[in-house]
Amino acid sequence: MSASAHIAQPDTRQQSRSDTPQAVAALAGRVLLSAIFLLSGVSKLAAPAMMIGYIGSVGLPFPQLALALAVIVEIGGGLALVAGWRTRTVAALLALFSVVTALAFHNALGDQNQFIHFFKNLAMAGGLLQVVAFGAGRFSLDARRR
Repeated sequence: MSASAHIAQPDTRQQSRSDTPQAVAALAGRVLLSAIFLLSGVSKLAAPAMMIGYIGSVGLPFPQLALALAVIVEIGGGLALVAGWRTRTVAALLALFSVVTALAFHNALGDQNQFIHFFKNLAMAGGLLQVVAFGAGRFSLDARRR
């Protein structure tokens, strides 16, 4: 036998038990991060005329198209994040979306409400970048693809 044959291999059952709290935390984090996107996307569908007016009021072109894209990103991205499907890419897209919407819609930092929304969006982007860095975890569709 070679020297390398004597190296003990880790017990995968023990390893999977020890990473369960981390896997549960990753799943809970994805669910909690996605909640705001899912709720926002559904609320846009519930009042599209109001949202089109709001998008137009900040000077963005093609507010109907912007609304459709926002709904797709928020609902599609939120569902993909919960499922852990292409998680790093989806989280990066949602982080970028959060920063762009902060800059476009919540830039009146003298207004306390807008100030809070601006930094809430940046905080969400930060959490999403953690998902980009560390992935979806064991309880995800991404983990099943390996």
